[in-house]
Amino acid sequence: MLIRLVYLFMVRVFGWLLLLARNDAAKDAEILVLRHEVAVLRRQVARPKPDWADRAVIAALAGLLPRTPAAAPDRDPGHRAGLAPAPGPEKVDVAGRRGTTAGQSRGAGVGGTVGSAEPALGYRRIQGEPLGLGYRVGEGTIRRILAAAGLGSAPRRASPTWRQFLAAQASGILACDFLHVDTVLLKRVYVLFVMEIQTRAVYILGVTAHPARTWTVQQARNLLMDLGERAGRFKFLLRDPDSKFTAAFDEVFAGNGTRVIKTPVRSPRANSFAERFVGTLRRECLDHVLILGERHLRKILAEYAQHYNSHRPHQSPQQKPRCASPATPSISAPGSSAGVSWAV
Repeated sequence: MLIRLVYLFMVRVFGWLLLLARNDAAKDAEILVLRHEVAVLRRQVARPKPDWADRAVIAALAGLLPRTPAAAPDRDPGHRAGLAPAPGPEKVDVAGRRGTTAGQSRGAGVGGTVGSAEPALGYRRIQGEPLGLGYRVGEGTIRRILAAAGLGSAPRRASPTWRQFLAAQASGILACDFLHVDTVLLKRVYVLFVMEIQTRAVYILGVTAHPARTWTVQQARNLLMDLGERAGRFKFLLRDPDSKFTAAFDEVFAGNGTRVIKTPVRSPRANSFAERFVGTLRRECLDHVLILGERHLRKILAEYAQHYNSHRPHQSPQQKPRCASPATPSISAPGSSAGVSWAV
């Protein structure tokens, strides 16, 4: 690598000696051609990756350049958009990166203060605050200042997390999913179920070996009919981007005023309640029974759903069954001094 660095310096030195024999007009024309080539490359390459030898040569040559904006092509997105340039001189290196002057540092300090005082503001919003004072600060500079202050640079830092959203909207969220069961005859059967997030009530909608579009839509309609007047309480439906859930399936819930939220691909935690029920169902029931066919599976699931909804204790409601009576005792979480308490 050291040999490469020496080679690059020698090439630049001989190139400089050749430039001494050329007139200013030829040099200016070559500079314009090189600038255009750099502009074309920047449209094709998102971010170059020079090694340390290239950086050393660029840093050495950058010291010979005048500290003016005209020393290198402008990479400021605001300049390309036709916005007015920032007042005062700026430091621009050969790679086109802008440094911050003293005035811009003061503006960035204002942005950092705003970011710490208003955690709901992201770097895009903070970028506009110094601009109102006459200072233009780049987004990358604001990111670095926020990172140094221990603040994230996401535009919505104060937005609720997914867990907070589920806890706040649990009473109005339904979660649905498919699970498959292999029978004794090596036939795969699919089960569609829906769970109420707040009460953990589970509804086995249907069992079929061919979950076609019309079948899935009909199960969604049956669910809304079974919920009756309670269907209007649910504002969200969580489901994964499975191809068995079609647009017609979503339209059934959209007509009820329920917004369908698709979870990211291969993100089981986004629909954790439904995934946890699948694991519970397999561990407590399906792993201990040989399924003969669809009819047998429907009977087994109906009995387990009744047990799950009316008798099985759940951790979230303090180990009480979903349909527990007011006098049913509840068990506090481990480490609590309450011990066993009676629900009132």
